[in-house]
Amino acid sequence: MRDGLGWGADGVAPFAFSLRPFRKNIPIVQILRTHFKAAIAYFALVLGTGFLLGTIRVPFLVPRLGERYAELLEMPIMFGVIVFAARYVVRRFSLPPNASVRLLVGFAALALAVLAELLLAAALQDVSVAQYIASRDPVSGAVYLFVLLLFALMPYILTRFRGATPPGGQSQV
Repeated sequence: MRDGLGWGADGVAPFAFSLRPFRKNIPIVQILRTHFKAAIAYFALVLGTGFLLGTIRVPFLVPRLGERYAELLEMPIMFGVIVFAARYVVRRFSLPPNASVRLLVGFAALALAVLAELLLAAALQDVSVAQYIASRDPVSGAVYLFVLLLFALMPYILTRFRGATPPGGQSQV
């Protein structure tokens, strides 16, 4: 213990004083970097898929169904993508099943998604952020906000609905 504060010689807090009970003796910067990489991956998977779906929705569905119905038709697909992406990121980055980590990843990805959408809307549609928000359909916009909330919460929701641990001891989340 150096300086009487309970820190180890390597600058890493001992397990008893650590804020990271699932990853003993790993510097907090490395843990946060991993969580941020998970948030970026989650954001990229969902935004990339949404962009691809948008290239189908806008030229093919919007002229036939209208903006509202085309967006509403896309929402269940995006929900499936969100579940898949959250499961993938949780497994790929071995996120611990505690709420703070999962919520951090989800809300960081949400912040990136909202920022990217507003910047893309301002750049591609040549409108201000306020005009873009005001132009959203009230029905599909409300559903979209609900899906965004699910997007932020999905890594955490997966901890609540985990399957049983198989014989190998690996979680199914």
